[in-house]
Amino acid sequence: MNKIAVIFTSLILASVSPSSAGETASSPGSVQYFVNLKNGAEVTSPVKVIFGLSGMGVAPAGVDKPNTGHHHILLDRVPLGEGEDGKDELDGNIISDENNIHFGKGQTETTLELEPGIHTIQLVLGDKDHIPHNPPVFSEVITITVK
Repeated sequence: MNKIAVIFTSLILASVSPSSAGETASSPGSVQYFVNLKNGAEVTSPVKVIFGLSGMGVAPAGVDKPNTGHHHILLDRVPLGEGEDGKDELDGNIISDENNIHFGKGQTETTLELEPGIHTIQLVLGDKDHIPHNPPVFSEVITITVK
């Protein structure tokens, strides 16, 4: 690559700013939690999960209303912010796949079909664009055993 191409590429990369947590403020003292599950619980599938949130309200994805967000479940994956280099979803939108489950309609509970075995679950509140708030609002990571 010639010098001009390197300089041009460097300028483009320097101007790109990744989305980061912090674009949308959370309410001080907000807490997200599991209403019906505790760490170490033994359950059967399907598993009902009820989401709890205090200090903020729930609104569907795309709704830009202060002090609101919508729930996400991180299932059987590294906790929020503990990905490569400690960045993970704190640097942008929470992806949507089998380990990152979105509840963008404003749901406050779900039923999960889980295979027998040990599973980890964490709740994370996302703003209108599926980005964690600043500071992020999330539950503790709990481990459940499906019999």
